[in-house]
Amino acid sequence: MANYGVALDLGTSGFRSHLVDLDNGGKILDTAITARHPLPGANIMDHLHYWMDVGSDVGHQIIMETVHNLMSLYGAEKLKDVRKVAICGNPIQLSLFENIEVRDLAFAGKNKLKTLGVVSPNRSAHTSTAGTIGIPGLNPEVEVLIPPAIRHEIGADALAMIMKSHMLEKDETCMVTDYGTNAEMGLFHEGQLYSGSAAAGPAMEGQSIKYGMLAAPHVISDVNIAEDGMWDNLVLDDHLAAICTKKVDPLTGREVKVLDYKAFGITGTGVVAAMAIGLESGAITLPKIMNDEGKIKLADGIYFTEHDVMEAGKAMGAIRAGHRTLMKEVGVTDDQVKVMYMAGASGTYVDPVKAQYCGMIPRVLDEVYQLGNTSLMMAHDLLKDPETLDRMQSVANSISANHIMFAGNPIFEKMYVLELAYWTEGMSMDMYNDMMEMEGLGRMPALVPPKKVVRIVKSDIPDVGASVHSMEVVGITLAGSFDGCTGCKSCQRKCPERALTVLDLPDGRHEINVRSDLCLGTACRACEMLNCPEKVYRFGELKGKA
Repeated sequence: MANYGVALDLGTSGFRSHLVDLDNGGKILDTAITARHPLPGANIMDHLHYWMDVGSDVGHQIIMETVHNLMSLYGAEKLKDVRKVAICGNPIQLSLFENIEVRDLAFAGKNKLKTLGVVSPNRSAHTSTAGTIGIPGLNPEVEVLIPPAIRHEIGADALAMIMKSHMLEKDETCMVTDYGTNAEMGLFHEGQLYSGSAAAGPAMEGQSIKYGMLAAPHVISDVNIAEDGMWDNLVLDDHLAAICTKKVDPLTGREVKVLDYKAFGITGTGVVAAMAIGLESGAITLPKIMNDEGKIKLADGIYFTEHDVMEAGKAMGAIRAGHRTLMKEVGVTDDQVKVMYMAGASGTYVDPVKAQYCGMIPRVLDEVYQLGNTSLMMAHDLLKDPETLDRMQSVANSISANHIMFAGNPIFEKMYVLELAYWTEGMSMDMYNDMMEMEGLGRMPALVPPKKVVRIVKSDIPDVGASVHSMEVVGITLAGSFDGCTGCKSCQRKCPERALTVLDLPDGRHEINVRSDLCLGTACRACEMLNCPEKVYRFGELKGKA
């Protein structure tokens, strides 16, 4: 009889998992990933609002069915032999997974929480069972290992990147960032850890981009300028290694095939590379792309639009504003930050020099280390070594963490306004620095490339096992029918994400079907607010379809 474990990273833009052989030293057998997050919405706040507005019963159903379907990619017969599950992620994702209180994470004000009668749950390290949590397809007695948060705002994913970087063992001032939707970041200075989280948005994960995708096979992860001026397009292969498949003229689209391996989209690191190389070569002059179509042409018909330029710029601007806010709040100057740790898929695949050009790491550094998906690595460690859970709690207890809320922070707000002007309105860097000086925030130093760059892992998921399974249809179908619906299908035609279809039922009624993973949720609601001429549509009444 086999003895399997499942390591699960609950990311804001998608889930990633390993099937692990517990009898063979925790050997990774296979990897499975989702193309998107299953809940409606484009970011973590959308997920929270959906959860609170529609109800945890529907939200938890979506997450549980997604986890089950993801694990089922390993084979239904193997689920019978799963003995242990370990998870990692930020406090919101872990709370949604467990179906516990999340309102303390949604509202910052203590008075608001007191008025609502909200009591924060204990987010220390603990174990549960598949039956208690409600994971379908597993024996109810399967043990589920749940790591601790440092504080309620600083989760196990941040703890994972701190532990995996070994930054707390450093004497130098250093920074770490997980380049995802939330861009969790930390600044370690004189024995103190200062943390923050910049709502960079999904562009860093390849989302909200025309052809954007999470890191997966057949996705463009990098571009470089070749000697002839064309761009080498690097695509992730079946083992998530980057290979050059095409040379492309970015403004005309002329292609030269290098390898017969088709690109299906572009990931966050490819977005950063296209921005950096586009700006350096003059193909992009913010916020415009310098051809009549307003498109950067990439391999196999993939292209990058001016809308993508602005979406990426807003994300990059949030990260730079976050880094500089931490430094300003702590009183650290640019030349004091010596080491940068980059975590997550984008932090692994991106060229650090290109990232620095785009403002995603400080402008003066000695060393840069690229760590990979530390959250999934930590979940794997939890399966391999039973003492890891206690060790994580011990480290969490030892960290004197000072969390700086960027929302409402006047330094962050001033910096981000200038970042928006730079990336989306064409403000020059000279004017940017002049305005920074006027605000008392200081000019940015001249850019100096890192002296040392070390990629600790070859890919963000260093060991994928025998194969990588990708789930393209994520989440569940939400469905409902409404009295007064005429079946005009206006909601279907006008859905901006093409998430909605209208089915004509035999009894004359009409059923609304919505793919949870494509829907923008409470951040949009155009179907209900704008597109239903009869005003009978109620988004919050949609339930999981049996």
